[in-house]
Amino acid sequence: MFLTCGRPLVDMSGTLNTMKLYHTEWCPECQIVREKLAELGLSYEHEVVPDVRPFRKKLYEVSGQNYVPVLVHGETVLTETFEILAYLDNYEDHGTPSGEASNPPSSSLDERNH
Repeated sequence: MFLTCGRPLVDMSGTLNTMKLYHTEWCPECQIVREKLAELGLSYEHEVVPDVRPFRKKLYEVSGQNYVPVLVHGETVLTETFEILAYLDNYEDHGTPSGEASNPPSSSLDERNH
């Protein structure tokens, strides 16, 4: 586990609320999400998951599926690249996410398309 440099994420109650990204090193969509987090200067933890999907037990416990990327922020679990990027854009614009992430179109980019 690794905490990146960046501004800390604090919720309305003043509690530190870290984002966590589950990813693989080789996944292009994971790289897009990591670049977005870096661009926004947001702190986050990351966990590299096994390449073989059946061994991704922790990821499955967190998200109910075995695909990456997955971003967890408090009670919010995002499992599609499109919705992660939209969530991060919204977070950057408002400092806190507003509303629930919507289901992305089926053409969204993620590991399932590879």
